[in-house]
Amino acid sequence: MRRIPLSRRSHIVGYGCFESGPIEHESALERDFVILTSFADPDALIVSQPVTIRFEDEGQQRRYTPDFSVSWSDGRFELVEVKYRVDLRENWSRLWPGFLAARDMARARGGRFRIATDQGIRVPRLENAKRLMPLRRAPLDPDAAGRALNVTRSLAAPTFGQIVDTINCDRAVALGVVWRLIAQNRLGVDIDAPIRIDTPVKVL
Repeated sequence: MRRIPLSRRSHIVGYGCFESGPIEHESALERDFVILTSFADPDALIVSQPVTIRFEDEGQQRRYTPDFSVSWSDGRFELVEVKYRVDLRENWSRLWPGFLAARDMARARGGRFRIATDQGIRVPRLENAKRLMPLRRAPLDPDAAGRALNVTRSLAAPTFGQIVDTINCDRAVALGVVWRLIAQNRLGVDIDAPIRIDTPVKVL
């Protein structure tokens, strides 16, 4: 059982249900990290507080528990600490020895240790992930999907809005079809930028 400390930051304790199963988090930033990781690799194994590392620092025995381990589907392994940048700056001297111990443990397993901050997590890709992940397994009408793909192929420089406007069906249905095709990797967009009406789209 995780011990949930008091925090000055947004504090949301719970479980997120992802394709790899339920994953525990204790802050909004941790939740968002898990969303991004699961979005990037649905088959990644994400474990909350996977290990407690015991180490010596200036003659004192100390312990440190990373927030997550991530075993990526391509074989990579990571131990990850999720922190707001302001907390890192304020507590760096206290946290650094534990980070070194985690780095050594990760290297011994052929992996790496990294710190994920709000700067790298709270990005446009996160908002896209929140929108698209629930649509990955959503039902998709094959006729409407076929029309959307054919329209995309027929346009010289298709955009999200052009595809929706050109599909011969109700606009709400057209919007749903395009979003689902993007979520299911049949239509491609720049996932690191906000998805808008003028977003370029291509068939994958």
